[in-house]
Amino acid sequence: MRLSELQNKDIISVLDGKKIGNIIDIKIDETKGLIAALIVEPNRFFLNVFSLKEEFEIYWSDIEKIGEDVILVKTKI
Repeated sequence: MRLSELQNKDIISVLDGKKIGNIIDIKIDETKGLIAALIVEPNRFFLNVFSLKEEFEIYWSDIEKIGEDVILVKTKI
């Protein structure tokens, strides 16, 4: 699977069913050569005055399933 294919998928939290955001990059574990995390830009809906984060990481271990249209993760922002 290519990064461009991952970027087209919606990221959904299995904890509350909400769309979290969009993948903008990946983080590679240089010692193992594996994907360590997805770098995600949150939906503007989730941003508020108290949340100034422009991007955050979803660790590979938090991914439950990668489907045809969505990526299910066990995290929420």
